[in-house]
Amino acid sequence: MQLTPSIFKAYDIRGVVPTTLNETVVRGVGLAFGKAARAEGQTTVAVGRDGRLSGPALSAALIDGLMAAGMEVIDIGVATTPMLYFAAATLCKSGIQVTGSHNPKDYNGLKMVLNGRAIYGDEIQALRHTMEADDWQLVPGGSVRHADVLADYTARIVGDVKLARPMKIVVDCGNGVAGASAPDIFRALGCEVVELFSEVDGNFPNHHPDPSKPENLRDLIAALADCDAELGLAFDGDGDRLGIVTKDGSNIFPDRQMMLFAADVLSRVPGGKIVFDVKCTQRLAPAIRAAGGEPVMFKTGHSLIKARMKELDSPLGGEMSGHIFFKERWFGFDDGTYAGCRLLEIVSRSQDPSAQLLALPTSYSTPELNVSCAEGEPHQLTARLQALAAQAFAAPAQLNTIDGLRVDWPDGFGLIRASNTTPVLVLRFEGHTPEALARIEAEMLALLEQVKPGAQVGSAAH
Repeated sequence: MQLTPSIFKAYDIRGVVPTTLNETVVRGVGLAFGKAARAEGQTTVAVGRDGRLSGPALSAALIDGLMAAGMEVIDIGVATTPMLYFAAATLCKSGIQVTGSHNPKDYNGLKMVLNGRAIYGDEIQALRHTMEADDWQLVPGGSVRHADVLADYTARIVGDVKLARPMKIVVDCGNGVAGASAPDIFRALGCEVVELFSEVDGNFPNHHPDPSKPENLRDLIAALADCDAELGLAFDGDGDRLGIVTKDGSNIFPDRQMMLFAADVLSRVPGGKIVFDVKCTQRLAPAIRAAGGEPVMFKTGHSLIKARMKELDSPLGGEMSGHIFFKERWFGFDDGTYAGCRLLEIVSRSQDPSAQLLALPTSYSTPELNVSCAEGEPHQLTARLQALAAQAFAAPAQLNTIDGLRVDWPDGFGLIRASNTTPVLVLRFEGHTPEALARIEAEMLALLEQVKPGAQVGSAAH
């Protein structure tokens, strides 16, 4: 099979339809995944899809490939990625979501769970090698049945989360697939919900479904200003990430959300290990310690964080990108709707939820910045940065090379790492004061200039 190798990303498969990702390729993924599943004694795979226009055709091709590999397929239809994860945790142990996540509308892709784990890295490359070699077995007996998991998923959340009082919220689903489920789940909890863009539409006619971008929160901020709702929640295209906006229009970034979630979880799991990625604020680790937990910084990537949490038996994990993973009371997968419900459970105990959120420790920081590179160049550059860092930065600077180069000073940090999904360097700088931020950014960029002279730093484009 002829493939475009670049569609096989670190955590998923993703490409432009039909140029690099099409029905033939996706059917091949089904055959290869079926072979890998059978090797682990798995015979059943759940399949779901988000609201992308190419979803129905690609999902049908995927199911065809899985059935040809002899798998029993449970087709859950249009669903969020977390609902697919729920199916793969309750109906079987493996699943594939056809989703383009927050990419532009001509993209689509596949997020995969095999025998209870989110596959990434070498396991995704192994699927590619199977496909390139046509090294699969056609096995008779494949079948498909349909299942609607929304009722069970809703019941599981509503049975778990209890609000201290009713709340009024605005929910912006950005025409992503969460619009078909999230507003009703919040109503079932006892919320009054003002809906924005709940109609699932793969053209994304209003704004792009990516709450990590401030421009995508403008409608939510305006709606909060126009009504008496207390908080705003926003979801990405496939519903696995959450954005939070206060009454005054402030964006509570996920690393600050994690302070609130950690304190709550640790009240029931004292001493728990809380996992977060290298992009998170320097204020998070002290907040976790103060709440009686053990902070664990790890590499960026939802599959990597989930794997690390499993190793450590961690009750909670989170990423700066908005993936929040609750193992305590939940399944350990990233779920924007469930994270939103847990947030409301906590803040419903307060008469002023926005004040509670705004009181979380904060610093001055840049948004995520990118430096465009040639294919393969980012990892080479970060290796050179790591080699130079020991000479470049003296105490009290602390170096962390778990994922690129992160340098922590007493008053802030700088990060330069290689993206695992696109050929860019990812940069982020934070200071306790504007002066500290400016100093740290200047020092880190001076080091970058040594390995990539004339590097052009721009805002990140997800």
